[in-house]
Amino acid sequence: MDAGDITVIRQAAGMQALSRGWHSEGLAVGLVPTMGALHKGHLDLVVEARRQCDRVVVSIFVNPTQFGPSEDFSRYPRDLEGDLAKLADIGVDAVFFPNPGEMYPSGFQTRVELTRLPAHLCGLTRLNHFAGVAQVVLKLFNICKPDVAVFGQKDFQQVRVIEQMVADLNLDIRIVRHPIVREPDGLAMSSRNVYLTREQREAATVINRTLVDSEAWIREGEHQPAAIVKRAGQQIREAGGEVEYFNVCDPVTLDDLNRIGAESTQVLLVTAVRFGATRLIDNRLVDCVWAPQPM
Repeated sequence: MDAGDITVIRQAAGMQALSRGWHSEGLAVGLVPTMGALHKGHLDLVVEARRQCDRVVVSIFVNPTQFGPSEDFSRYPRDLEGDLAKLADIGVDAVFFPNPGEMYPSGFQTRVELTRLPAHLCGLTRLNHFAGVAQVVLKLFNICKPDVAVFGQKDFQQVRVIEQMVADLNLDIRIVRHPIVREPDGLAMSSRNVYLTREQREAATVINRTLVDSEAWIREGEHQPAAIVKRAGQQIREAGGEVEYFNVCDPVTLDDLNRIGAESTQVLLVTAVRFGATRLIDNRLVDCVWAPQPM
């Protein structure tokens, strides 16, 4: 089926055939996996995929296996018509838009799990979330057959899970991280931002502001993660946010750091915050460029 100049494919076999055809012509294929409700952050990923590849596929699939029983699967925003209009404007070659039965047919029983990376951050409260992410992304890789896949760095743990899966399973796919895309006031773009009331939306700007402030505290000489976590949590709570976590960790292993600058050349400041029922995530990478401090 076609929507304007975009080919929309609903069957895995059709998507595989299209990608094989492109590869037979010597063309590089890029993939941007999404759950739809596209915003500028997603579109920037598509632009990056277009910059690196000859053909670009965007998958749109709200994956049920990565939602917990009390999470927002049923109310996750869906707008296929609007998504296709946005994608047509920036030159996407195909959209893979399967239904759940196509991705998880009767009798489906295979799981993809990582042992260590999910045992941090979001994985501590969103049980089985990253198993669902790894499962669906591996399926999308096998269906769309990309040479390059582009992911936003806002979901930092998700990117690390995918990078680790690709390395562990020797997948011949290059993962490209794209920097976080933000609103003019600093809030990270997210499909879930539409759930915020006007007051919550204004208050949510404290998340990025706190990440920026935390980097400043580090550069001013605060090298104790516990002090950063305490100060950041207080700042977010004073603005009305409920802090699920605010961590100072290694950006590769996601392990909490004991001292900033002593264990890693980079520090990941990462947080999940709720405003009402809406859960938002954000992060900031900080380079440790100062000379070692005396112990």
